[in-house]
Amino acid sequence: MRVLIWRLLLLASVWSTCTGVANWCYQSQVACNSSCKGPDSWHDVHEDCTKDKQSPINIVTRKTKLDHKLTPLIFRGYQEVFSGNLKNNGHSVKVSVPHLANVSGGDLRATYKAVQFHFHWGEQGGPGSEHTIDGEQYPMEMHIVHMRQDFKSLEEALKDKTGVAVLGFFYEESRSANRKYDKLIQALTKVEHPDTNTTLSDISLSSLISSEENMTKYYRYEGSLTTPSCTESVVWTVFEHPIPLSKEQLSAFSSLKFTDGKPMIKTFRPVQPYKGRIVHRSGSTVVMISFTLLLVCSALGLSQLY
Repeated sequence: MRVLIWRLLLLASVWSTCTGVANWCYQSQVACNSSCKGPDSWHDVHEDCTKDKQSPINIVTRKTKLDHKLTPLIFRGYQEVFSGNLKNNGHSVKVSVPHLANVSGGDLRATYKAVQFHFHWGEQGGPGSEHTIDGEQYPMEMHIVHMRQDFKSLEEALKDKTGVAVLGFFYEESRSANRKYDKLIQALTKVEHPDTNTTLSDISLSSLISSEENMTKYYRYEGSLTTPSCTESVVWTVFEHPIPLSKEQLSAFSSLKFTDGKPMIKTFRPVQPYKGRIVHRSGSTVVMISFTLLLVCSALGLSQLY
């Protein structure tokens, strides 16, 4: 009997070592000697990770539904220069937004205040975005996390199904460096190890994203946080037009380290099933074209066609 019990304890020990405990991690960290649970086991960390409105998703463009209410978003305070805390939290690199910057419009049902932004990436500039477009995975994706302005904290906002709005931006490799990202890329060298932080000075949100004319095309759907607790309280806006970074700039993120000391690479959750959800696409481009045609026709005396 003692021999049987000892063998069972040994098997339990090996299983625990190979499957991990309650800590979550990305697939790139999963190994027999790791002590974490990868994306396929996140439901063991938090039950919400198996619900019906999970993120990210693969956006199939031909199945999206045109919505003319998705007009260009209104950004306030995005041009203001600020200094934020940049931290390696062991899973990603996150920057706090300490000043009042908010987004509204585009059929958002409220005004949402920016709280922080963070990134998801691949390995040395390889595929790494969380959302994909028609199966294409971009090298990196930035999420600017906002909470509804009537809430006092992000934790409180997550208790409401429309409490959080996240703006998702893709990145693409370019031949030349994006100089607007110099300060951020340089700051990464100071947060190589987990639980380290530094001050990222004199930046603005507008300098990190696309120009307003390149943000008229986007997708909207109801989803969740893309890390545990996978809470389904997120109104997602994913922009179509990617931001350019050089190969060297994209690769700089791979120099960071996870909590377990492994290279921080492939920091993305696999795409999740739709489960009946509809993804809407903005109709602003169509509206702008129609308006332009109206002006042309008016100038030519063809207004009767309308």
